[in-house]
Amino acid sequence: MISLIDQSNAVRALRRHVLERPDQDAVIQVRDADRGDARHRSYATFDAQARRIAAELQRRYPPGSRILLLYPPVEFITAFAGCLYAGMVAVPAPLPGRYGHERRRVRGIAADAEVAAVLTDTASGPAVADWLDGEDLPALEVLATDAGEWADPDSWREPDLGHEALALLQYTSGSTGDPKGVMVSHGNLLANATALYRALDVHEHTRFGGWAPHYHDMGLMAQTLPALFLGTTCVLLSPVTFIRQPYQWLRMIDRYDVGWSAAPNFAYELCCRRVSDEQLARLDLSRWTHAVNGSEPVHAATVARFAERFSAAGLNPEAMSPCYGLAEATVFVSGAAPRPSAPTRVDPEQLARHEFREVPHGGTGRELLGNGRAPDFDVRVVDPETHEVLPAGRVGEIWLRGASVARGYWRNETATRETFAARTADGDAGYLRTGDLGTVRDGEVFVTGRLKETLILHGRNLYPQDIEHHLRARHGELGAVGAVFTAPLSAGPDGAEDAEEALVITHEVTGRPGEATLRALASDMRRSVVEEFGVRVSEVLLLRRGQVRRTTSGKIQRAEMRRLRLSGELRPEYAG
Repeated sequence: MISLIDQSNAVRALRRHVLERPDQDAVIQVRDADRGDARHRSYATFDAQARRIAAELQRRYPPGSRILLLYPPVEFITAFAGCLYAGMVAVPAPLPGRYGHERRRVRGIAADAEVAAVLTDTASGPAVADWLDGEDLPALEVLATDAGEWADPDSWREPDLGHEALALLQYTSGSTGDPKGVMVSHGNLLANATALYRALDVHEHTRFGGWAPHYHDMGLMAQTLPALFLGTTCVLLSPVTFIRQPYQWLRMIDRYDVGWSAAPNFAYELCCRRVSDEQLARLDLSRWTHAVNGSEPVHAATVARFAERFSAAGLNPEAMSPCYGLAEATVFVSGAAPRPSAPTRVDPEQLARHEFREVPHGGTGRELLGNGRAPDFDVRVVDPETHEVLPAGRVGEIWLRGASVARGYWRNETATRETFAARTADGDAGYLRTGDLGTVRDGEVFVTGRLKETLILHGRNLYPQDIEHHLRARHGELGAVGAVFTAPLSAGPDGAEDAEEALVITHEVTGRPGEATLRALASDMRRSVVEEFGVRVSEVLLLRRGQVRRTTSGKIQRAEMRRLRLSGELRPEYAG
């Protein structure tokens, strides 16, 4: 079994391969997978550039300084390693975009982390400077790591770091609340990569690759770092390229012999929708051994549809690997090694009562896929109100304990105490409250929803992702993204919101359909929700592509969509 626990820190784990395989590719940045247009960076080059950055940071800033990283993918990972080599704390963030909410997010990260400097590259420098000019931040030094005079790599001094040393602040995606900086230590990084290798049966020659954003926990800690710790190659594709051409992701896997690639459920759905038969005929996916699906709820129908469609390209259905994880546990919690992915069909009425009951063979119900085992975690299913540990067959909040669990939230003692120091009713302490609802069945983790996103209508508990997925399956005119939530749609006395909340559907549509088409679609959507779930829809808002807010990893921001609806900021194509 591959283990990194004997490494004293992440720097040692990264550098141990430099002498063994200096000329091997560490990172490949793919521009166009069809043409083979890519940049290669060897372990020797990667290490020299990281030491160069580290030596300069050590010259300028005290150990433990927070450094904001605003980069494209390949330059980012070198700068990230440079921060670790220097004994600094890396703060990954997306490049500030043109939209106000994107720029405010990066500003919030910089302010909360109290960063000492910003590292970027010359190509991104103007956008970073423009962003800083418009923000109320203390004067920050901006350094372009590919320009100017930098320190000699040989002047670098290896820091004395243990497992408890802070490696990075991973800001959460904020799908149900404001982003918080998760304090991830060197020990967390090593323990989590080890847990991933163990649970998913990863061998030392497995190539990793994907398009997940490099500043997000999936892209950084379930893609790039596990590859570099292992001494293999990580192949990277821009998220923008994937969204524009989903085929490029699959062609990258084919052309560069990628065995491990992870993405959220929506990415697999997008490939089913937008990869043409002609493109499918050009693919060979027979060497893709780990098609990891995580970061958002995994839909059994999507997994089955993807496996069936791409079996024509040689994809082994057993490669489909549903996983579960969260930033507060570094990233990875549970997963299944390659195996048949047979869904479990459960009674939705019992599930609404927090009971996990399988329906008899041939019966109808909600199909759920298990997210594999979590051998490196102590997992408990707990009543979120009473904190009682629940017996098998009951649905509750998933609590975790283990070496991958982070130290807490940066300078947020209240949230750290509430989330990272949970105690069961019988006094067992030190658990992480995930906020996810689920159960453990035959040792396998099943996730049924989010505690804060569960819809309570007329005494029933409904999961928004079930309604969203049902609508997309029934109505082909809908786009790939929607958000279902409850909201008070009228005001009470003195403008106060009514206590009674109603169901609201916001969903993107494809193309530019006319008003009559949209009106008919909204009516059909209302009817299908009543027929399937037995609840009335109070409002349907049909939106243009890109209007449904998502996190950097693609998670639906239902709480933000609710806020936009209540504030009147949404501009739907149709409302009714």
